[in-house]
Amino acid sequence: MESTRVDRWLWAVRLVKTRPDAAAACRGGHVRINDRPAKPATPVVPGDEVRVRVHHVNRIVEVTRVIQKRVGAAEAAGCFVDHTPPPPAMPLLPVARRERGAGRPTKKERRVLDAWRTGQP
Repeated sequence: MESTRVDRWLWAVRLVKTRPDAAAACRGGHVRINDRPAKPATPVVPGDEVRVRVHHVNRIVEVTRVIQKRVGAAEAAGCFVDHTPPPPAMPLLPVARRERGAGRPTKKERRVLDAWRTGQP
């Protein structure tokens, strides 16, 4: 059965930008393989579930193919199955509108706008 280092695999399938970033994520505790903390040299094999936190987003992927060299994005996408849940829907915020040519807001209007932007009453 073929295996490779998790830091190398994360870089090869383009989940992280550089291999040192992948190693740093492993050392920082942001990578788990089958719900176990992973060091950079931890081997991954097809069928493993890899959880990685990248740019404040938790990604859950299943390894389908092990590669060691960085390949094109289309080929890299075929090396894993993404099980990451979709992000929660953001509530729509109303857009503040002013009449065209109304000039600068008054102090009272400015306080109302600032309160609306910060969410304070």
